[in-house]
Amino acid sequence: MKYRGMLVLLLTMLSAWSTDIFSQVAHVNNSDPASLFMSPPESAKPGVLWMWMGSNISQAGITRDLEALKKEGFNRTTMFSLADATTPWSDVIGKSPTPDIISWTEPWWKLVRFAAEESKRLGMDFGMFNCPGYESSGGPWITPELSMQELCWSSKNITGNMHISVSLEKPKIDPHANMLFPVYDIKTGLFDKIEVEARKTYYRDIVVLALPATGIVPKEKVLDISKYMRPDGQLDWDAPAGDWVIYRFGHTSMGALIQPAQPQAIGLECDKMSETAVAFHMDHVIGEIRKHLGDLIGTGFTHVHFDSYEAGDPTWTPKMREEFRSRRGYDLIPYLPGFAGRIIDSHKDSAKFSYDFEATVRDLYRDIYFTTISNKLKAAHLTFLCEPYGGPWRQEEIMPLVGDVMAEFWTDKGVYTPYELEPTVKALRKSGQNIIEAEAFTGQPEYSEWIETPGYLKPIGDAAFCAGVNRIVIHRFVEQAFGDNYKPGITMGRWGTHFDRTQTWWKPGKAAVKYWQRCQALLQWGLIASPTENDFAAVTEDSLQIKSIHRQGNNIDIYFVANVAREQGKAICSFKVTGMQPELWDPVTASMRDLPAFEDQNGVTSIPIQFDKAQSFFIVFRHKANNRASGNAKNFSVWKEIATLKGAWQVQFDSLWGGPAKPVRMDTLQDWILNDRPGIKYFSGTAVYRKTFNVATRNLNAKKTAVFLDLGMVKDIVHVTLNNKDLGVIWTAPWKVQIPAGLLKAEHNHLVLEVSNVWANRLIGDEQEPADCSWLPGPLGDGRYLKEFPDWFLNKHPRPSRGRYCFTTWNYFTKNSPLSSSGLMGPVRILKSE
Repeated sequence: MKYRGMLVLLLTMLSAWSTDIFSQVAHVNNSDPASLFMSPPESAKPGVLWMWMGSNISQAGITRDLEALKKEGFNRTTMFSLADATTPWSDVIGKSPTPDIISWTEPWWKLVRFAAEESKRLGMDFGMFNCPGYESSGGPWITPELSMQELCWSSKNITGNMHISVSLEKPKIDPHANMLFPVYDIKTGLFDKIEVEARKTYYRDIVVLALPATGIVPKEKVLDISKYMRPDGQLDWDAPAGDWVIYRFGHTSMGALIQPAQPQAIGLECDKMSETAVAFHMDHVIGEIRKHLGDLIGTGFTHVHFDSYEAGDPTWTPKMREEFRSRRGYDLIPYLPGFAGRIIDSHKDSAKFSYDFEATVRDLYRDIYFTTISNKLKAAHLTFLCEPYGGPWRQEEIMPLVGDVMAEFWTDKGVYTPYELEPTVKALRKSGQNIIEAEAFTGQPEYSEWIETPGYLKPIGDAAFCAGVNRIVIHRFVEQAFGDNYKPGITMGRWGTHFDRTQTWWKPGKAAVKYWQRCQALLQWGLIASPTENDFAAVTEDSLQIKSIHRQGNNIDIYFVANVAREQGKAICSFKVTGMQPELWDPVTASMRDLPAFEDQNGVTSIPIQFDKAQSFFIVFRHKANNRASGNAKNFSVWKEIATLKGAWQVQFDSLWGGPAKPVRMDTLQDWILNDRPGIKYFSGTAVYRKTFNVATRNLNAKKTAVFLDLGMVKDIVHVTLNNKDLGVIWTAPWKVQIPAGLLKAEHNHLVLEVSNVWANRLIGDEQEPADCSWLPGPLGDGRYLKEFPDWFLNKHPRPSRGRYCFTTWNYFTKNSPLSSSGLMGPVRILKSE
């Protein structure tokens, strides 16, 4: 397909929401980048994948979720209706408080409508996955004949030169589902590739073939003897001389099931190569949306999502013979014995058939699956949102059919781990699309045990930005149906990242969301720069890992330069720009300043840049430079210590989460996990440090003197107030904040530091106490899920184990699990620049 017209094709396929976003992007491309940086537009706000876990959903929870997201700086939710627990497969938590809420039934749709109404009220975009679960497209409404199909056969050897009357058996099929992953068997309570009734009862004949029993077989020797077999399988045929094998070819349902859905909502995957099947599925989906949300389409409800593909590879569809012939120019029937291991005509010809068959499958996914979905959603004024990878198709061909494409990256081992991101970005750029979204920060359990923080996520997201992503959609945010006293609350089973409103650091975490907004505003501005040799280079003195991406427009060049290593150091960064004054824009602090130290030689501007751990900057060239070299100027301050805040601190922990009820005196700053008091050692939440101090202020309050508060080591995020002045949140290195001129006093400065850690410690502390919930082991050995909601929870009684404070549906920990370093360790210092 020609790519020149693809952007036009994409624009015509978008819903009202997408049209609005693209108009914003056009505005972004024509706007002053400084204004965008300081006031990011709606298109720069991130979204979330909103997980509704089983029947555990409530209107009150929906409202609290959406209001919290709006306040935090998000503007889109994409809802998935999953099982009670994902282990990673579907499982059930017994004794749900609301067992009647089953995905795609009337009680569930009432909640979906409520979410759409609330989204409209809040000015947020809301959409959902196209069926129960997150894989792939189907449901209880898909009948066996509309399900994904597989080729099957039986064989019988005969000797010819006589009349043959034999019974040809139907192919023997393993009744278990032919799918990649097991599901929860509601009958046995076990995980398995369950027996699927359709694989026992549904079968259709394709052809009966006879061919010589051994050796390479010429195509002419493959005989179609279908007309000699009666419907009951009885074959009457005058067989030529020789030894023959007779194949009875047919097709049956793969039995592939959507997952991980509630058991009552599980159904068959639709046949992706059948227009009848895909149209039936989409008509059902859109019909239900119109029935329940019709007046909200385009305002409260905007998009339908299809996730990365894990449904398996089908080998048949009812019109495969006709489709193959029309595309490849020959009949596939004589070559079907190749599926049974036979060579037809020659090894080369058999290999060609195999290639042609796979090519036809890819064609059908493009021409039927993606085209039908695209056309149906376009007609319904809904955006087709998709992660278009993992399946049997050519990605560059189907990309123009998707209204809003998403890529994906994970947090494995605490580093950026892309999943099919590079080819997705490449294809999107080729098609001219500016917004490149990504499912962001998906976390394996070993890296997401309630230990994630915004600072931990920062270099991972920065690496994705440098790879081309300019709008993140966080995986995941879970619907919290119950009250705020049940924290950390419902989980998506074993999966992270835990970016929930119940997080310990949710409120101060807004600073990280603002950072992502600023980054995305500039990374959506202008156009991606055409690749040129030596466009950017970095020579490092330390263990830094420098990545970059370059945008340009209106004679302005903007580079995002990120140290994605959790190490600090210096680098000489070179940019293929000449004659321009470099500026440093810090998206963490929203500060903008000229860089006086640089060299401009041979068409390249080289700048010494100092990076803290996982620090990133925008280097902007928008004004002509007065000089090409800068002499002895410095780009970064040298710090002189004015004072270290020594002595005792008063620290108030939150007793609701096990902390001491009264303020604690800390004579020295210490990691909480080293404290002997269980209420501090196992504390999770926010503790408030207070200290009054004196400092010599001579020459510190001059406007040209930069004075900073340096907090040293903090775990994990801190909100700073000095002399009743809110200095903001520090969530990543460098752990400093500038003190405004005139704020420091010689005596009685009052410093308040609100320090938040992670949930892991309180959850481990709870494990020191008697159990009052029953758990079942996850099948992969990475935690336990709640067996059933306990009676004390259902009846709203005090919990029996009074030393426990947390409630959640997935437990990663034992009493011996390692604790996470927490609190303010310092040293806390006053610094001034020199």
